[in-house]
Amino acid sequence: MTNKYRNYNQSYTSPNYDPKKHTLVYALGGLGEIGKNMYCFEHDDEIIIVDAGVKFPDDDLLGIDYVIPDYTHLIKNKDKIKALIITHGHEDHIGGIPFLLLSCTIDKIYAPRFAKALIEKKLSEKRRLSKTKIIEINGDSSIQTKHFRIGFFNTIHSIPDSLGILINTPNGRIVETGDFKFDLTPIGRNADYQKMAYIGASGVTLLMSDSTNSEVEGFSISEKRVAQMIREIFKKTKGRLLVSTFASNVDRLSQILNCAYENGRRVVVFGRSMQNVVEIGLKLKTIDIDENAFIDPELINTLPADKLCIVCTGSQGETLAALSRIANGTHKYVKIIPGDTVVLSSNPVPGNAINVSGIINQLTRCGATVLENTTLSSLHTTGHASQEEQKLMLQLIKPKFFMPMHGEYKMLKMHAETAQETGIPEENCFVMANGDALVLSDGEVYRANTRIQTDAIYVDGNDISGLSTSVIKDRKILADNGMVAVVVCIDSRNNKILCRPGIVSRGFVFIKESQTLLKEAEMLVYDALKAAMKQRVTFGDLKNTIRNTLEPYLYRKTNRNPIVIPVILNHRDAMRKKEN
Repeated sequence: MTNKYRNYNQSYTSPNYDPKKHTLVYALGGLGEIGKNMYCFEHDDEIIIVDAGVKFPDDDLLGIDYVIPDYTHLIKNKDKIKALIITHGHEDHIGGIPFLLLSCTIDKIYAPRFAKALIEKKLSEKRRLSKTKIIEINGDSSIQTKHFRIGFFNTIHSIPDSLGILINTPNGRIVETGDFKFDLTPIGRNADYQKMAYIGASGVTLLMSDSTNSEVEGFSISEKRVAQMIREIFKKTKGRLLVSTFASNVDRLSQILNCAYENGRRVVVFGRSMQNVVEIGLKLKTIDIDENAFIDPELINTLPADKLCIVCTGSQGETLAALSRIANGTHKYVKIIPGDTVVLSSNPVPGNAINVSGIINQLTRCGATVLENTTLSSLHTTGHASQEEQKLMLQLIKPKFFMPMHGEYKMLKMHAETAQETGIPEENCFVMANGDALVLSDGEVYRANTRIQTDAIYVDGNDISGLSTSVIKDRKILADNGMVAVVVCIDSRNNKILCRPGIVSRGFVFIKESQTLLKEAEMLVYDALKAAMKQRVTFGDLKNTIRNTLEPYLYRKTNRNPIVIPVILNHRDAMRKKEN
């Protein structure tokens, strides 16, 4: 075998793949995208799943609440699933658990302390799932199955109790970092540098590492520096303070609450996710603050402006979040008044910049001073490793093969290039897509000749089964082109059309200005149906005749493709219904 076959720009098929002998590694989500992280490790009759996340939909996915991985492969192999292991408690790693449990029975979920509390809160809202056994793990835990031996090491992220995973398989050792960064002056627990170095010295076959910030040079700034800036703002600000950040950034949230208390400000928390995290943080002592620091929302107007701090969700400009409602004047308890200071302790995630800018403008228009993160203010730091931190992880683990994960394609590719700078040969780096599989065989890694089904599943409201892509396509067509309904009255016994069809349009053209177009369309359909009904036809034939006649005509006249909905009313009773 020559090295060129393992180049990530080529496809290499492992010879004689044997499921009983070899180990398979694949992702059902998290590659080529940000979100719905789900990575699987399969050997013979066992599957280990790491993380089960969701992805939040883009603006063009109308009416969709979540995007989740396709669980078809896991459903087909549900008897093989031995464990679901969670690296940390962010929604893109735990949000899919309720949907997964409704599809597959999983006896045990292993999760670190804070993630366990968040999962229990999530599953308690689903009565059928609340009995699922969740086992707490930490950096010293271990899990043993027939084919896998799994250990853990502490990492630093923007949520407490984040873990990296060491998976010992019959064909080599795999390290999956989870989301991580390196912070040499952390707030809270430090990373297990010594354990990572020991794992690396012991030999690692494959490293799978977080790629989110692979385009960012250098080291990310320390959380302690952000805390210092927030503390200065609290000391200088005289009026009311409103602070918005990611609800899941517990260390940041703890610093904000403590700064408020130290400066004599009482705190009120708005936003369901923020309230849940504060409740769990207080329970687990991750947030260590006197509970008397909090006040009820009804008491906001009883305090002087310099004695109040409002902590809320909405730093990403979400329409229904607390900060958006405050900015728009629709919040039940809070209205912006001149002299308020709003602190956005976050960066807009890709795609949210316009929404965040809109919120900032509205808050400023109402008289507030808005402070946001800049290179000078340092009001936010990332929870993901930048290039130098990625290099440090690669140097500590010293893998033979490398697979970047958790990122869009460009991020994965740049992370692979970073790995090559640290000495990993290009042919040993695998830039994969969801559903692509790697084969581990006797300490070597190859691309598999198999591919796993990985279509995205769209979750709409209470429909946890997911919507088909055809429904999403219809919604997009309705949004862009509208719809045209064609009402036809027929007598099926005599195989006759009783009158000229009627056409109703919504969201397609302005009816008053398009009467000629619609009348011509009615005549075209009428003539086509009369020709078709010279012989016996089915209702399906009639509907196809309507669509095949009308769709090309409308596109030719308007350059638009509305959804055409045929409505066929049968027999003379239909005439009366049409008249009514």
